[in-house]
Amino acid sequence: MSLLCIGKPYPSPSPSLCCSALTMSSASTLLSFSLAPAPVALRGRFNGALLRLGDLNFGVPRSYFYNHGCPILKRDAAGRVMCQVKLEDDVDDETCELVSGLELVIGEGQDSIRAYLLKAVKNNNGTGVLLLSDIFGFEDSSTRDFAYRVACNGYNVLLPDLFRGDPWSQSRLHTEFEPWLTSQLASRVAKDIDTSVKWLANEFTAAGISEKLGIIGFCFGGGKLIETLARDQHSKFGTGVCFYGTRIDTSLARDIKVPVLFICGDKDHLCPLGILEEVEKKVEGSRVVIYSGRGHGFAHRPESQEEDDDAENAFAIMRSWLQDCLVSVKNRIV
Repeated sequence: MSLLCIGKPYPSPSPSLCCSALTMSSASTLLSFSLAPAPVALRGRFNGALLRLGDLNFGVPRSYFYNHGCPILKRDAAGRVMCQVKLEDDVDDETCELVSGLELVIGEGQDSIRAYLLKAVKNNNGTGVLLLSDIFGFEDSSTRDFAYRVACNGYNVLLPDLFRGDPWSQSRLHTEFEPWLTSQLASRVAKDIDTSVKWLANEFTAAGISEKLGIIGFCFGGGKLIETLARDQHSKFGTGVCFYGTRIDTSLARDIKVPVLFICGDKDHLCPLGILEEVEKKVEGSRVVIYSGRGHGFAHRPESQEEDDDAENAFAIMRSWLQDCLVSVKNRIV
């Protein structure tokens, strides 16, 4: 089965464009949509095949969107973005579960921050997960797509704005990076994370819905994950998943009282394997998963079909880890 999508003119098409204002033609395999910069969670059925409509993800591997031998994203003569994807007739219904998204302001006064909450609607397991972004911030499409996928598996995912509206941008000069990073005061970031943890705890654990929270971090957020778990000491979190964390303070490892899953590539110079192995030895029950030939960011920003295959594998490992450390534990207690 083939699906042809035609979008309205958009200045810079990318694999993370989203479908919104969806209309479906009954006469042909044609969907028309406008393009938006943030994920839109929809659910549809087309010729008997279930579709998950969000970030141009129709239940097919994201590698379809990288234009490696498959002309997915193109412009037509009118400047419209066009894509064509294959749909499997037996797409798993679970991947099509509806996810609700909500922009929030949490905290009070000067301590308030923006955040994005994604909640599974039908298969919600009642577990809260805090997702700490990389330097590109909580509005970045790759990060929101990952959060969406986590929510699709039954979780309630909170994605806070760690940079108070000032994330790093690739348009900035490389020489500006260290001054920018220094301006993101560690004490302020830690306070904002604690505000997010408190909100999640009040929303889920205090209500008796979730026994413990989970935490996921990418790159910058991966380093902050270590700091957060060290401060928490098994108070609110049951586990963490660290994707290629940067600037990890190994001295904090002994204060972490919950198992952590570390995922990284052996070509990632920003996340030395020696540091992960050192932390693993100090954190009981932890595990390091290394992907050969992979560099920084492959799990949530894959750039080839090969990287996408490893990204899918890493996601599956993370999903099993969260299930074992959070959901299964909660069910045993109940």
